[in-house]
Amino acid sequence: MATPTVPARGAAEHRLPETLIDRLASHVSSGGAETVTIPTPFTGEDLATVPLSSADDVRAAYERARAAQRAWAAKPVGERVKPFLRLADALVARREEILDIIQLETGKARRHALEEYLDVALCSLYYARRAGRLLKPRRRQGMMPGLTRVQELRHPKGVVGLIAPWNYPFALGTSDIAPALMAGNAVVHKPDTQTCLSSLWVLDLLVALGLPRDVWQIVVGDPAEIGDPLIENADYVSFTGSTRGGKAIAAKVAPRLVAYSLELGGKNPMIVMPDADVERTARGAIRACFTNAGQLCISIERMYVHEDIYDRFVPRLTELVKGMRLGTGLDFDAEMGSLTHARQLEAVTRHVDQAVKEGATVLAGGRARPDIGPLFYEPTLLTDVNGDMDLCASETFGPVVAIYKYRDEDEVIARANDTPYGLNASVWTKDVAHGRRVAARIQAGTVNINDGYGAAYASYDSPMGGMKQSGVGRRHGAEGLLKFTEVQTVASQHLMDLEPPGSIGFDTFADVMSKSITLMKKLRIK
Repeated sequence: MATPTVPARGAAEHRLPETLIDRLASHVSSGGAETVTIPTPFTGEDLATVPLSSADDVRAAYERARAAQRAWAAKPVGERVKPFLRLADALVARREEILDIIQLETGKARRHALEEYLDVALCSLYYARRAGRLLKPRRRQGMMPGLTRVQELRHPKGVVGLIAPWNYPFALGTSDIAPALMAGNAVVHKPDTQTCLSSLWVLDLLVALGLPRDVWQIVVGDPAEIGDPLIENADYVSFTGSTRGGKAIAAKVAPRLVAYSLELGGKNPMIVMPDADVERTARGAIRACFTNAGQLCISIERMYVHEDIYDRFVPRLTELVKGMRLGTGLDFDAEMGSLTHARQLEAVTRHVDQAVKEGATVLAGGRARPDIGPLFYEPTLLTDVNGDMDLCASETFGPVVAIYKYRDEDEVIARANDTPYGLNASVWTKDVAHGRRVAARIQAGTVNINDGYGAAYASYDSPMGGMKQSGVGRRHGAEGLLKFTEVQTVASQHLMDLEPPGSIGFDTFADVMSKSITLMKKLRIK
């Protein structure tokens, strides 16, 4: 059965107003000598033309950001969060506009664009409510109780160089930039050229809501042209992208000892326990595997199904996948949209074709759909995938999932962990307590029980990031803001110095201090 399609309402819906494009393009930090035309993945037709930034433009952006950062950091935290408190209401009022932009620049289904929209609204609101508490000076225990008084202070890093990916450009730009700005930094931000419009849109909106224009600079261009000055001038680097790209950035900043955070690739496993609810798990797998056509670093690419449930679960999942609706409409009818870049279509096609050639079995999908749009590929399920196939170990980053049967719990945990990656995982079971015990044994930064990725990712009070080669550092939680700060300890000594007072000798002083250790332990002062 062919994957069904949802017809679009008409070609006109795949355009944006020229006045909007011109206004957004004006926010690119560029001398304007060169431009680039961005196509929409849905049709391949031109969507917008924006200026390109040169290496000199990047350096000039840092100069403007650095000058603006000093005044911005001097503002009380309560003033710095105000634009972001206003942002929540503004996003609600202009929801349809930003959903259109996200869809048109990425090719994703509207229901998946909605996830980006919700992420920006809720994550920025989370930090706007908590930045004051997270950044306030804290009293810490001193060396000598009552005599040593200690404060922990938080200072902004300065200017953050932030590189955001193309797959979730609105969310993975703004949701990191918001806490960086609230912490008192300025930001020089490089979105992917293909998907820069949503970042320009939210910058335009925040400036209207009171954000100083120069504290957030956006540069657009090829990494070969602007990558070096972007990294070389940063006081902190935040990167979301491939593991290969993260390693290159770490090597680039190492000589300057500049701190960084990296969220990188994943080959994320899903474990279906023998007691899992077949219908709930199969429907949950659709979201876990095929959100944004699988172009999601925390989506599932490996699925392990217990032998007791395999013959019931896999046919039901296959039926659901074959029935998924693909389309280009700016509405919520389509269940999956397009890939974003031609290189992703090529990678997906290469992985599937090689696997099939070497013995893999296609249960659903397995082919491109140029009849819908130039970059569409059907949601695909494969079995009989082995370790010699690129699809087994390498991140595909597309709508392709390999299904494996397993018998033993220790075996499946070992197989789930048998990867250099450790970003996300998913466990499905009716026994949540058992699921938590399994989750604790999986080497991944986030593990979701009876969900694919959203339960952990969207719980903003808890950190999110990768183990092993899936990243360094975390976004969300306190760390998602505090990583953009330098911590300083200020200690003052009172009444008695840290040496023998008066005529007391060091022998006596050593005895007194030793006895004080015993006393402080007994009184639980230390």
